[in-house]
Amino acid sequence: MRRQKEPAKNISIKHVAKLAGVSISTVSRVINKNSAVKGKNRTQVLEAVKQLNYQPSVFAQRLATGKSNVVALVIPRYEGIFYSFYALELIRGIGTLCEALKLDLLLHLTDTKTSFNLKGVGGIIFADLIGNKHQLEEALGSGIPTIVINNYVDHLEVNCIAIDNAGGAKNAVKYLIGLGHRLIAHISGDLITQAASKRLEGYEAALKENKISLPAEFIIKTDYSRGQARLAAEKLLKLSRPPTAIFTASDSMALEVMAVARELGVRIPEDLSIVGFDDNPSGLYGPVALTTVRQPLIKMAQESVRELSLLMGGTKKPITKKTILPTELIIRESCQSVSSSKN
Repeated sequence: MRRQKEPAKNISIKHVAKLAGVSISTVSRVINKNSAVKGKNRTQVLEAVKQLNYQPSVFAQRLATGKSNVVALVIPRYEGIFYSFYALELIRGIGTLCEALKLDLLLHLTDTKTSFNLKGVGGIIFADLIGNKHQLEEALGSGIPTIVINNYVDHLEVNCIAIDNAGGAKNAVKYLIGLGHRLIAHISGDLITQAASKRLEGYEAALKENKISLPAEFIIKTDYSRGQARLAAEKLLKLSRPPTAIFTASDSMALEVMAVARELGVRIPEDLSIVGFDDNPSGLYGPVALTTVRQPLIKMAQESVRELSLLMGGTKKPITKKTILPTELIIRESCQSVSSSKN
């Protein structure tokens, strides 16, 4: 078998310039895709790069151009992050567009307590702010182009793109109310996150708008995990007067509620209607397709890269832009109208 040629560790830009018969600055311009270098010189440089299997250092590129094409994606670390639909969708969306725009993506999982090394980074995307506001302030103080996603930041001069979590939740609960439900419970996510708190806010707003008052036990706060969703579902379904509908803060939790309901002999949607939030594809493949709130994660991810790319390139005036993307209620099979006798 023919081995793939490995990059030589001691090959530098000087070796490329010597082999190509051009100056170091010419090689630098070709590597950084400067259109000023054309024809014979560009061809010679590219041939020399290929022959020497030269791989330029991103830090060397930054020194040469004054800019870096490295985008740092900062995500607060939590258990099961690489099994999270939300996190994987963000990484997929951001990574795909970074590749298209020739940007290098650096994934940083933060423990929220420590600062991180900003050396060599050209721009930063903060995926939510959960206890790491100081890191955002540090980035802004350094002057590095920065954008926040999945969190509406109104107290700092920073671009942000968020989801209309409150509006999406309100529409979901109003849909259940429209089906005749009045006993509507909510299993929330971790309220330390803006998304979970806004979904709870939307749930409460829909009830208030329709003059529905429910006992405090109809709201159970969790950490988004399926384990806590299971405990919450068991508690709700064993009440003396159980809910006829449950709105959950995530599809993953909604699917766990479905599992518990089946175990207890509760039929979906005949006895219990369920609405999730995310539009996770796994919601399509259970015994009953899950009604859910679709949030535009890929759009949010890719819009953040486009905005950041413009800021990094200096082609956009540094005007703070704050965006809230709409959600969409996806109606499937897990909800049904309820007779007035059940309420």
